[in-house]
Amino acid sequence: MIEQTTLHNIVKSEQPIIGRRKPLRLKEYDYSLAGTYFVTICTKDRIHLFGEIINGEMQCNNIGEIAERSWKELPQHFSNIMLDEFVVMPNHVHGVIILNEQDCRDVQLNIPTGNYFSRISPKRQSLGVIVRTYKSAVTTICRQNGYADFKWQHGYFDHIIRNENAFQRIREYIYNNPAMWGIDKENLEREGNNGFDKWISTEGKHHILTKQKRSVLRQV
Repeated sequence: MIEQTTLHNIVKSEQPIIGRRKPLRLKEYDYSLAGTYFVTICTKDRIHLFGEIINGEMQCNNIGEIAERSWKELPQHFSNIMLDEFVVMPNHVHGVIILNEQDCRDVQLNIPTGNYFSRISPKRQSLGVIVRTYKSAVTTICRQNGYADFKWQHGYFDHIIRNENAFQRIREYIYNNPAMWGIDKENLEREGNNGFDKWISTEGKHHILTKQKRSVLRQV
C-alpha cells in the first residue's frame, strides 16, 4: 500500500494558500488520490519566456502574467484542489497543488458552458489532468494574444510531499527561488549548486529504495 499524504490540516492553518494571499512519478501511484504535490513546469528548451530576475525579484512580462493568472484561477475550474506556494520564474513555474480527499474521482466540473477549461479537461481530476489543463490554457491564451511561438517543455516534474518538514522546505524553496536564481538548476547559466536539488533527489531515491517512490517522466 503506497503511503498517502495527509497534510491538509497543516495547510489550512497557514498562509499562503491561493485565495488567502529528472522527472518524478510513481508508476503504481494513483495521482487522483488526495495528497500534496510539488510541481515544476518548464518552457521549451528552458527559454526565458516569462520575464527576468532583477535584483533578486521576478519581473513578469505579459506571458508571465498569463501564466500566473491562469494558475491562480485553477481552483475556480477544479472543485477538488487548493493551491499553496507558487512562483513564476523566467523559464519555469513552481507550485504546490493540494488534492482534497472529497471529489477526487469522477467529479463534475462546475464550469459555465463554453468555458475553455471545461472543453479540454476530462472529468477525472488527477494531478496530470490539472497540469495538462493548465498548460493548455496558458498556451491557448498566449496564442490568442499574439504570442504564437510560446511552447512548454514536454512533460513536467512532480514530487509527492509526505511530511510537514518536506512541506515547509519546499515552501521556502519556492518562496526564495527568485533570490536563488543564480544557482537554480533550471538556469542554464547558473554559477553554483543549490542544496535543495540534492535534498529532493536524495529523498526521491529513498522512496525508490523503499518502493514508495519511483522516478519516471510524467508525459503531458
